[in-house]
Amino acid sequence: MYHQHFGLSDAPFSIAVNPRYLFMSQRHRDALAHLLYGVGGGGGFILLTGEVGTGKTTINRCLLEQLPDTTDLAIILNPALSAVELLATACDELQISYPEGAESLKVLTDALHRYLLDNHDAGRRTVLMIDEAQHLDFDVLEQIRLLTNLETNDEKLLQIILIGQPELTEKLARPELRQLNQRITARYNLQPLDRGETAAYIRHRLDIAGLKGGQTLFSDAAVKEVHRITRGIPRLINVLCDRSLLGAYGKKMAQVNPKLVKEASSEVFGQESQSNASSVWLPALAAVIVAIALGLLALRGAETTEPELAVVDSNQSEQGGSPLPANPMSVGEVPVQLERASNNEPAPQPGGSDGGSSLKPTSAELTATSPSVPMPEPNWLFSAMDGEALLWRVASDLNQPTSVCPALTGSAIQCTMTQTDVFDDIVGLGRPVLLEMVSPDRFSATTLLLGFDGIEALVWSDRGLVRVTAGELASAWSGGYRYLWRAPEGWDGALSVGSLGAPVTSVANMFATLDGRELRPQAVFSELLAERVRLFQESEGLVADGVVGEKTLLRLMDRLGEGLDQNRALARVQAWEVDR
Repeated sequence: MYHQHFGLSDAPFSIAVNPRYLFMSQRHRDALAHLLYGVGGGGGFILLTGEVGTGKTTINRCLLEQLPDTTDLAIILNPALSAVELLATACDELQISYPEGAESLKVLTDALHRYLLDNHDAGRRTVLMIDEAQHLDFDVLEQIRLLTNLETNDEKLLQIILIGQPELTEKLARPELRQLNQRITARYNLQPLDRGETAAYIRHRLDIAGLKGGQTLFSDAAVKEVHRITRGIPRLINVLCDRSLLGAYGKKMAQVNPKLVKEASSEVFGQESQSNASSVWLPALAAVIVAIALGLLALRGAETTEPELAVVDSNQSEQGGSPLPANPMSVGEVPVQLERASNNEPAPQPGGSDGGSSLKPTSAELTATSPSVPMPEPNWLFSAMDGEALLWRVASDLNQPTSVCPALTGSAIQCTMTQTDVFDDIVGLGRPVLLEMVSPDRFSATTLLLGFDGIEALVWSDRGLVRVTAGELASAWSGGYRYLWRAPEGWDGALSVGSLGAPVTSVANMFATLDGRELRPQAVFSELLAERVRLFQESEGLVADGVVGEKTLLRLMDRLGEGLDQNRALARVQAWEVDR
């Protein structure tokens, strides 16, 4: 209807998956690269998670198109099955015959094992893809794990791809699933689009639909409003843009403005009505929550003689808190005044394994300490764009580039984006990180983590530096994080014997400075330098391979006081506090 009014060949924002409108952002390309790497990795599990509507189906289709002809694929779209039903479905997908009416785990597993061995002997690879995997029961997940025990001396016979929403990661973090979690060879959490990617996405779909060159249907302010409302989720962008264009058509307007976007949002998402309703019942609900909390505190006070922890440290004044004690990651010599975080603070406005030493608690611990009533959004959750701005601000005095993560080509400050299951890996970095989070309303968010003090985390909020428990932080953490680091001039990857150029000179000078030796020009990575690197790596508990990769370089720069480390970040944050 409206597409003819704007000179388009068809409606550009249909929510149906149309290969013509395929848009692969850097995030989608990274996710696809992780999946392709995992499929070629010799078996095991691959994990792809992402919020509803972020484009997981798009990535799946791209993956299927790039699988070699020697791959046999079984796709399970409805995982709400028992272990026997799931195995039977996999056998049916792969056209594996088994005795009819004699379905059992043993019969089906034996049939699948014979098929996998025959496929392996024929030089073929077998892949099992399970969509909506967050719905899999624990016993089914355990049975799926046992399938990866089917192997030869050299490799696994079955590659399993699990695709689901972010709660799948939380489920796999349960202690009873730690064996499966440890077998995941590649994982990626697909994030929504940032504002620039949202603009490119809208323009891409309009161009495919036949928009004439030079014509603009969404003003810059309208695109900004679309991103604010949809948080960069492609499916929501489609719905909102479609309704906005329909509104512009109805009003005979040539371009969508922010007002039209807000009106469309109220119609398709019901935001206006929800806002009006909340103004009526939220105060009443707040009163009930306060009454319940007071009652629980009174009850606990009567049952125990232990002193109750206050929301603010007992040695803190109303104007500030006590300095955080020194520890390997957090404060060093920098005095920082802190408040404990409270979920009763207003939420920021949009746009603005296991192992006893792990700081990440088990799901059972999280469940035991989780509140029984819904809580407001924590004031230490920010949008991805605002989080990257904070991360850049603690790292550099320079103007923020157009892209922080991934960093622009040739940038001296690099961004590493990675994934882990425990906070221990982050503690070992000794630098601020931006955690990838999921807000209470299931939107993607970020948190700027400055460090840890025991089981408490030091994070930035809209009130300044606050402490939150590691359990509270972990309950909203998807496992992804990113950090910034300063690369030597000309850095283009790991350096080893035979490497040439300015990066080699920089690394050689760093070691000369560390050893108190005279700086000398060295443009070739020699065996002697490699031996010095190995000695340094051994002293730092790193893999002593003589190769200067990112980990070695970060540790070396930290030892020289040249890195973007914790103390430097905290000093900057302390200055923010003074400016507030």
